[in-house]
Amino acid sequence: MGVQPVEGRMTAAHEGEVVVFHIGMRINSFVSVRSWLPVVRAMGPMLAELHRDRDQGLLGVRQLLAGPREVHFVQYWESKEKLLAYATAPDRSHRPAWSAFNRRLREGKGKVGFWHETYVVPAGAHEAIYMNMPPTGLAKATDVIPVARRGDRAAARLSHP
Repeated sequence: MGVQPVEGRMTAAHEGEVVVFHIGMRINSFVSVRSWLPVVRAMGPMLAELHRDRDQGLLGVRQLLAGPREVHFVQYWESKEKLLAYATAPDRSHRPAWSAFNRRLREGKGKVGFWHETYVVPAGAHEAIYMNMPPTGLAKATDVIPVARRGDRAAARLSHP
């Protein structure tokens, strides 16, 4: 049994700026386990650390599989400042994991690939609609509300402050 859908037309309750951070890796050589397995293992502790301390700014995350070689996470953050602060904090999990990954990347000579994209979305420049869906995406990261509270059309939701 999974999460139950919320009936009707809903939207994400989030107001204000949101940062959408995509991060992923690709296994280019399955036999080079020493190159990619530490990368796979590093994400779990970082996400656990962020979930334990909500003041770090992570609103929510969704994991996607993009075929047998790729894993992709979509993260929602309160601000770019909080995302960048976490990424560079010497006392958090990301910085040592990033350093170790960079060493492996150089040594592995293309056995594992990595990518990320960051989008800073200003208030009033994002909209969402979910019909008969369990909370997902930004709505799962924040909350879900009826569409009518933000406008029945995408144009109205995009202009909502």
